[in-house]
Amino acid sequence: MHILIAYRGFEIHVELTPAAEDTFNVIFQIKGGTNLEALGVRGGRVPLRNGPFTERWAYLVGEIAGQAAIDLLLGPVD
Repeated sequence: MHILIAYRGFEIHVELTPAAEDTFNVIFQIKGGTNLEALGVRGGRVPLRNGPFTERWAYLVGEIAGQAAIDLLLGPVD
């Protein structure tokens, strides 16, 4: 399962893979934006730890992790 979230000019791709019944592992990837050089080779897929999660939590954790990564690249929102 996959979801795309737009955030601060970037796209956060969150992918869920089944781990067990009703639980999922989470991978996120950041694409796009005008600061592609800031991503460099680090724009790859990032698996999240401390899972698996229920579907709702998996999407939330993936979105928050992607937003945090972008905020680190661009700095705080004014």
